[in-house]
Amino acid sequence: IIPFTFLTSYLTTKLSKRTVVIIGLGVYLIGGVGPQFMPTIELLILFRLILGAGVGILMPLSESLIYDYFTGKERVKMMGYNSAFSNFGGIITMLIAGWLATFSWQQPFNVYLLGLLIFVLVFFYLPPGEITQPPQHERNLKIPLAVYGYSIAMGAIILAYYAVATNMALYLEQTNLGGSALAGMIISFAAIGGMMTSLFLVQVMAVLKDFLVPVMLSAMAIPFLVLSFTNSVPVVMISVCFIGFAQGSLFPVLTMKALNSVKLHQTDKTIAVATAFIFSGQFLSPLVLDTISKIANQTAIRFQFAVLSVSILISVVIVLVCTHKALAKKREVKKCPSTSLR
Repeated sequence: IIPFTFLTSYLTTKLSKRTVVIIGLGVYLIGGVGPQFMPTIELLILFRLILGAGVGILMPLSESLIYDYFTGKERVKMMGYNSAFSNFGGIITMLIAGWLATFSWQQPFNVYLLGLLIFVLVFFYLPPGEITQPPQHERNLKIPLAVYGYSIAMGAIILAYYAVATNMALYLEQTNLGGSALAGMIISFAAIGGMMTSLFLVQVMAVLKDFLVPVMLSAMAIPFLVLSFTNSVPVVMISVCFIGFAQGSLFPVLTMKALNSVKLHQTDKTIAVATAFIFSGQFLSPLVLDTISKIANQTAIRFQFAVLSVSILISVVIVLVCTHKALAKKREVKKCPSTSLR
């Protein structure tokens, strides 16, 4: 996925985004449906790599197209919907794949045929658009450092978020609360929480305003702290739901902050950078947390959740300090007119 996100930002300078989306969907369908026909595991893995290429092409465009065609509150709402339907799609496809698996191991791969529906919608309804070409004087303009800051933040958030998916079964086993079947149900609560907050992102932003990020980080830290000591399945479900709730609003907001800091022709490259950090965080999640556990000589998943809680709470303090300074600076600007206006 990661290298092809950067290829997408290059392709959009040569082809219209609609064309690139159609290419990406074609690659996605081949890589998704193809493995069921492969006679060896090596060929099956090859097709999974092709699927990753398709996802790498499509993911950045799903966000940059929203940025191209919507502004203001509509843009915020659509970013929220994008995140919400990603979570909803995850729930639906897992259920369909589980049902298909009752027939044979090959059948779950047919869940990727849903891409055909998207292909039809794109072909008939997505405007052709124009090839993204930067102005001559901005062609060598570099991506601002702020983009990397927001991208690192999203990578760190997904690193924490995926601790739930990768560790829940073992966590339930260690705490004698349940097994793999219960783990699957609990993990789905994270997706439900993410879907809820994403659908109401505009309203959430209107209430929390400049404090949305620290509040949502707190909403992620506290549940991890609860998971480090609770012995109640309902409390675990609620905690996981809140973790999803926080992640579902943080991603669209941080993505918009990153996009607002760049020129229009840099949006695809910005999303490619963000996507690379997000999937790096997802990949590194078990590696980083297991390494910390080994260094501390602690095998309990509760310990990993406690470490995540403390780490996120530290980041909350840092963000609050930065937010306070930014608001103070805004107030100073309002009080003191610029020299050009005097």
